[in-house]
Amino acid sequence: MKKKKIIGWVLAVTITLSAAYYQRTTGPTYPKSVTTEINGKAYKFKLDRSHSTSSDCEITIPVNDNEVRGFLIYRPFPTNYKWDTIAMSKTSEGMSGSLPKQLAAGKLEYFLLFRTGEKSFPVLADKPNVIRFKGDVPAYILIPHIICMFFAMMLANLAGLFAAFKIDKARMWAFITFVGLLCGGMILGPIVQKFAFNEFWTGVPYGWDLTDNKTLIAFIAWVIALLANRKKFRPGFIIGAAIVTLAIFSIPHSMFGSQLNHATGAVMTGR
Repeated sequence: MKKKKIIGWVLAVTITLSAAYYQRTTGPTYPKSVTTEINGKAYKFKLDRSHSTSSDCEITIPVNDNEVRGFLIYRPFPTNYKWDTIAMSKTSEGMSGSLPKQLAAGKLEYFLLFRTGEKSFPVLADKPNVIRFKGDVPAYILIPHIICMFFAMMLANLAGLFAAFKIDKARMWAFITFVGLLCGGMILGPIVQKFAFNEFWTGVPYGWDLTDNKTLIAFIAWVIALLANRKKFRPGFIIGAAIVTLAIFSIPHSMFGSQLNHATGAVMTGR
């Protein structure tokens, strides 16, 4: 039994770290890696897809060729507004330009254009990069939220593995998972959302925000698992809740998240 518990802990930690890394690095707010060629020379850099509402977003490109001029071209997303163009300035790191800050959940789409002589080198002109602005969340709210959600994910995996091994303590870990989701997802989550996007909840029934909705689904799954195990150990329900939690929290973070409607000023579900 002790060996099974050790295996359960090792697998739970490994699965959680792998899922968290995948979720973090594949989400629509993770910086976009770009490789382009200008005058026969290759350049690699990253473009921001998330920024604070408290300041303009400076975009710095490591192009140090004095013969190359750079332009930052942007407009509100999703709209058909006219594109605005900013001439990038030379810096010690290459060249840079700043995207104007937006309201919470406001988005801009942007691409780059480099020119040298008669030649033009557009970057992402066919599929512009999208950046979303968000309000600053106080550390005393954000850190507990992250801790609760991380441990809820890990203990969900642990409870599922213990249930699969027929270890009765799976019910205890299932309850602690439920508490973690309650505190981190259903209480602190909406508060984080309010600070970041000025809305407490944009999931069902008010919208289709995937972060809110997947938290709700996981929470409901564990409520069902706890009720089913209240008087008798029914490992299948705990395993099912663990599988549901792992599946939905492996979905890239912030997909179909809050998005400002530039015409109405309302926060709605975006991409």
